[in-house]
Amino acid sequence: METTGRKTNPFSWFIQYVRESKGELMKVTWPSKQDITKYSLTVIVVSLAIAIFFAGFDFLVNAGLEWLIKLTH
Repeated sequence: METTGRKTNPFSWFIQYVRESKGELMKVTWPSKQDITKYSLTVIVVSLAIAIFFAGFDFLVNAGLEWLIKLTH
């Protein structure tokens, strides 16, 4: 879209924007349903693995701190 020194109609600018956006979206290569399922499961599995890791780490740090506190009393 070419810009000039004069003001443009906001309505015509919006229509042009929608047309250009639609044209760009037609160029997008969308993932298949199988790819989306695979990627979603990967995200879920990795998220669960990270959650389990941090839960275990938190448990160990908490147990270690409790042990240190008992030593000082």
